[in-house]
Amino acid sequence: MKVLLIKDVYKLGRAGDVKKVADGFGRNYLIPQGLAVLATPGTLKQVDQIRAKAAARRQELNSEMSSVAEKLYGKYFTFASKAGETGKLYGSITTQMIADAIKQNLGIEVDRHQIECEPIRNLGEHVAHVRLTVDLVPEIHIVVHREGEVVQVPAVESQPQPQSETPAEETPAA
Repeated sequence: MKVLLIKDVYKLGRAGDVKKVADGFGRNYLIPQGLAVLATPGTLKQVDQIRAKAAARRQELNSEMSSVAEKLYGKYFTFASKAGETGKLYGSITTQMIADAIKQNLGIEVDRHQIECEPIRNLGEHVAHVRLTVDLVPEIHIVVHREGEVVQVPAVESQPQPQSETPAEETPAA
């Protein structure tokens, strides 16, 4: 089944794209949710309008969420957990636990489905991505340590600053 996407669909495409999808996916999910319509010659004439509207909507969303992305970028979240001798956790750190930590520490409401990482089952530092919009995906760091241990979390600037290229030492010409 060929469908014309009306809205951006994660891991499928952007609005205005024509995609071939499984019949059940299109009939049972994309069309009823208002994410796509059947790709007929009449609807294909509207591709430019759909793309223009989607680009404007995407730009507006990115401008709204950019401040949230700046707050999240490079932040460290620590979790204390029980672990065995080899560093394997008794249980795991889930995306729901990460979303709760973000809400508690920063006051930002993030859905657990927006956090991209596997359940964390080992001690150490792990990286997760928070998918705010299609274009804004800030990276956060998850530090898992044993209960009772004290962990030093590095201080991170909100944005990485490019280093200026200056010579280490200049010698005057004689």
